[in-house]
Amino acid sequence: MPRCCLLLLLVVAAGLMVVAAPDSALAHGLVGREDLPIPKWLFGWAAVVVLVASFVALAVLWPRPRLEQSGERRVVGVARVLDALAGAIGVAIFAFVVYAGFAGDQTTTNNLAPTLVFVLFWVGLAVVTPFVGDVFKALNPWRAIARAVASVAGRVSRGALPSPMAYPARLGRWPAALGILAFAWVELVYSGRGDPSNLAVLALVYAAVQFVGMSLYGIETWNRFGDGFGVYFGLLARIAPLRWAREGVFVRRPLSGLTTLDVVPGTVAMLCVIIGTTSFDGFSGGPAWSEIAPELTALWRNLGVGQSTALELAFTIGLVAAVLIVAGLYRLGVLGMQSVDRRNPVATSELAGRFAHSLVPIGLAYVIAHYFSLLAYEGQRIAYLVSDPLGTGANVFGTSSATVDYTWISASAIWYVQVAALVLGHVAGLVLAHDRALISFGDSRTATRSQYWMLAVMIAFTSLGLWLLSAANS
Repeated sequence: MPRCCLLLLLVVAAGLMVVAAPDSALAHGLVGREDLPIPKWLFGWAAVVVLVASFVALAVLWPRPRLEQSGERRVVGVARVLDALAGAIGVAIFAFVVYAGFAGDQTTTNNLAPTLVFVLFWVGLAVVTPFVGDVFKALNPWRAIARAVASVAGRVSRGALPSPMAYPARLGRWPAALGILAFAWVELVYSGRGDPSNLAVLALVYAAVQFVGMSLYGIETWNRFGDGFGVYFGLLARIAPLRWAREGVFVRRPLSGLTTLDVVPGTVAMLCVIIGTTSFDGFSGGPAWSEIAPELTALWRNLGVGQSTALELAFTIGLVAAVLIVAGLYRLGVLGMQSVDRRNPVATSELAGRFAHSLVPIGLAYVIAHYFSLLAYEGQRIAYLVSDPLGTGANVFGTSSATVDYTWISASAIWYVQVAALVLGHVAGLVLAHDRALISFGDSRTATRSQYWMLAVMIAFTSLGLWLLSAANS
């Protein structure tokens, strides 16, 4: 298919999504948001206008790269003891979550483990990381345990430990991508996710896999490429203006850390998993999936599969399909960019890698947009769970009688936060893509032409995000 036809299809698809979202999905999906001060359909159009205006502003006011060459400077040193202390805290938290999962009340809302893992860890830490840096790396419990074991082994052996195996280049970040996909499957598909004991078992299994990976390929190498959570939070940390290291704390321009992302196999897949699984979370709560899921479930039931397993298989298909759709949408944009400069052809995979970092803010935007209400409401449960983490009636800190206040923030305010997150995330993606295009395509005119495709992709992602938010609340 000619490149111009692909561009036309992409723009038309994005336009149809824009029309459908304000007039259809937004119209039926905003339950409890009737007090919005402006018509609902304006949100979709306003988001597109912001993206187009940002694109034009970048083309006129951003003629040369500003993030690619941004340096960083050290502002303060960090005592080595803090590194060990943070690791010890992470190990203690992990150990207590596992203990609570096995020994505590097996009701989801009465046990600390589910709220800590699915709300504070998965969502809360993702929101904090882009502002303060890679908190998870400091707290990473399996990394801390592995480093402690290596230190003790080195002293006991009184010699150099065996060198780890060379990490296979072809693996890249594929193990991490599969790890995050597996976590999303547990969160969105697995029927036993509400059982704290199941969660504890899965946490131990994941930790065991990390120990095997670190023992084979080295602690830091595995955490850089193989640990799903290490890679996930590490990507989000590149947005932050702070970078923490043993040498000290460094400051840099926000987003500039993403420009140094080393693109290895699996990097694009990792980002598509983040966006795709979050998209499915929104889609699975809407009317379209409520019509598709029974058909898929019935198909598996007809093959002799039990009801619970059939439902899990149906949701698994939906989850994987969402990731593939996001990957296909991004690939369309990359194919379009290839057609801009035919004098210097670049392989599709290489071009996809060059612009992969522009997807990171979009992934963050989808996480905030789809999980903000979960954090705002369910996150309050930590107030009574810290006093009674096992659900035994304890009152350690005197807060066991705390309840969830569903009135502290209105549904309208949550909608504003969600829409703002989507728009800002996609604008940040445009900025990063434009900055990289100025280097990849040489002159500003060619770079701007190449970003017509990325603009269409961003409009499609934004419209998809708005439609999913609305569908989830229908």
